[in-house]
Amino acid sequence: MQSKLRKAVFPVGGHGTRFLPATKAVPKEMLPVVDRPLIQYAVEEALAAGIEEFIFVTGRGKSAIEDHFDSAPELAEALEAGGKTALLEELNAPVLTPGQISYTRQQAPLGLGHAVWCARHLVGDEPFAVLLPDDLVQAQRPCLAQMVEAYGEVGGNLVAVMDVPKEQTNRYGILDVTSDDGRLAKARGLVEKP
Repeated sequence: MQSKLRKAVFPVGGHGTRFLPATKAVPKEMLPVVDRPLIQYAVEEALAAGIEEFIFVTGRGKSAIEDHFDSAPELAEALEAGGKTALLEELNAPVLTPGQISYTRQQAPLGLGHAVWCARHLVGDEPFAVLLPDDLVQAQRPCLAQMVEAYGEVGGNLVAVMDVPKEQTNRYGILDVTSDDGRLAKARGLVEKP
């Protein structure tokens, strides 16, 4: 019997160079999309999929991420005193409970695999999800919830993928697919940016 998926790793230690100059002083994961930062969308998706433990692999200049998921008592007090209850609810929405969130440091951005490796002691021998906060997926049913369901059915390692135009394959990791039923595909490998 396979273990329940309870943990998620958020590799957020990179420099965000594809988003320069916006990311010169602000972490890419904190860039706003409508009314909240990218990272909050990822955390909310993980919560909705049943994730209980959140592991952030951070790097230099990423303290804004920790601050975002921490309490802000002075601001909460000011909002309450001003009668701004709706804003107060929004302020408290992304706060995760003590023991539910962990941070570990990736001293140098050495890639996604290295970031996940940096979380190995916090993950232990449990299955876990890896969420990339700069990929927003619009779906009727959130992507991670679909993946958790598929994991329950087939176990093993899963990756969410999308079709890309042939002329853009040099920008993505491309699967070597052996079978595809329209929902789940089986792959024998991956070629990174062919």
